Amino acid sequence: MTLKPEFIPFLEARNTSGLPEVWQAPVAVIRKSLENRAIQSGEPEKIYEVIHRYIPGPTSDLPLRIYRPIKGAVLPALVFFHGGGWVLNNLDSYEQALRSIANKGQFVVIAVNYQKAPELPFPIPFDDCYATLLWVAQNAEKLGIDATQIGVGGDSAGGNLAAGVAIKARDTGDVNLAFQLLIYPCNDNEMKYGSAYSSATGYGLSTQSMEWFWEQYLSKKSDAKNPYAVPAAAKDFRGLAPAIITTAEFDPLLDDGYNYAELLRKFGVPTVYREYDGVIHGYFTLAGITPEAEVLQQFVSDEINAILR
Repeated sequence: MTLKPEFIPFLEARNTSGLPEVWQAPVAVIRKSLENRAIQSGEPEKIYEVIHRYIPGPTSDLPLRIYRPIKGAVLPALVFFHGGGWVLNNLDSYEQALRSIANKGQFVVIAVNYQKAPELPFPIPFDDCYATLLWVAQNAEKLGIDATQIGVGGDSAGGNLAAGVAIKARDTGDVNLAFQLLIYPCNDNEMKYGSAYSSATGYGLSTQSMEWFWEQYLSKKSDAKNPYAVPAAAKDFRGLAPAIITTAEFDPLLDDGYNYAELLRKFGVPTVYREYDGVIHGYFTLAGITPEAEVLQQFVSDEINAILR
C-alpha cells in the first residue's frame, strides 16, 4: 500500500526543517527540538480526572500521570511506558493518546516519566518502569483498580520496556499481569530483518537513528543478552501475559513487532497481531496529523477489553 497522504507534507516538513539527526547534536539540543510534539499529538479530550504525582523509585522520585475515565468504579489498569528511544520525550506529547485510550477502554491509565539514557542507561529506565508496576499493584485498592486486571504497555521503546517488564513479572511472580500491549516495539537490537532495510530512511524514524538509540540504552555488551533489556533475547516465553502487538507498514521496526508476535505464539502465549497499512512509526501520538491515530487507539482499547472479559 502507499503512504497515507497526510504523512507526505508531515515528512517533507521534517526533512526540510534543518534539524540535526539524533547522533549529530548534543542530546539536550535534540530534546528541545521535540518540544512541538504536543501540538502534533492533537487536542486532548476531556476526561474525568488526571492526577499528577510522584512516587519513590529505585534511584529517584518518579513523576506519574493517572488518567481515570469515570468516578467511583473499580476499574482495570494499564501501566504505560512512553516511547522515544529511551532518550527522548515526556508525557506531554502523550496527553491526547492516553486520555483517549482511558476513555475508549474505560480503564485507568498510569503513565510514568522514567529516567533517560544516555545519562542513565539500562537498567535504570527499566527499573523505574518495573517499580511503577509494583507500586500500582501494591496500591490498587487506594487507586480504585482491580488488582487482577493490571496490564502493561507502551509504544516503541516503551513497548520494549513493557515487554521486558512482562518477562520480569513472570520470572518473579510479583504481579500476575492480565495483558501486555506493544505498539511498534523495538525488542531486537540486532535489527537483521527486512524492514530495517526497506524502510531504513524517509519515514521519520530511520534505522540509523534506532541503532544510535540502542547504543545509548545498552551501556555494556552483556546487556544485549539480558531479556529485560532485549526481550527477543529471552530463551523461554512460556507463561507470559497475553499480548497485543501492532506495527506500522512504513517503519524500520515493522518486522521487529511481527517477529516478536511469532516468538510469543511459538511458546503458546495468546497473541493478537495487527499491521496497519500506510502509516509510519510514531503515529499513535500523531492525532493532530492523522485520523489513523484514533483508529489505533480504539483498536488497542477494544483488544485490551476483549482480553479482560
